[in-house]
Amino acid sequence: MNRFDPAELFERLSRSRFRARFHLDDQARLYLESRGLDAVIEHGATFIAERLAPAHPPQDGKQTPMRGHPVFIAQHATGSCCRTCLSKWHSMAPGQALTAEQQARILLVLRHWIERDFGGSVPKSPAQGALF
Repeated sequence: MNRFDPAELFERLSRSRFRARFHLDDQARLYLESRGLDAVIEHGATFIAERLAPAHPPQDGKQTPMRGHPVFIAQHATGSCCRTCLSKWHSMAPGQALTAEQQARILLVLRHWIERDFGGSVPKSPAQGALF
């Protein structure tokens, strides 16, 4: 695996008209505020393990919805939505199960993108008194 350079990745992503059009919508922002970033990233770890990590994921190319969860939006924005995109954007070979290190790297990219797109400080845990 090549040495990972997040600045280079985000520079390349910014030049993609398709990837650059993704942003957290109001629903995703509310979800982040009510659940907290740490919980959202835990969900992301499950999504990655179940939907991307297998060598041949079921319905590859269609397994990541375009909205409905902050991680889904971030996956499309960062080219982490399917094995083809992981190969193109992250140099992670298709047809091989993702290692724990690769999965952790994807989660770091997703976390970074969410923090950048949210703007300001993303709550790490739910706000006190939240009713969700």
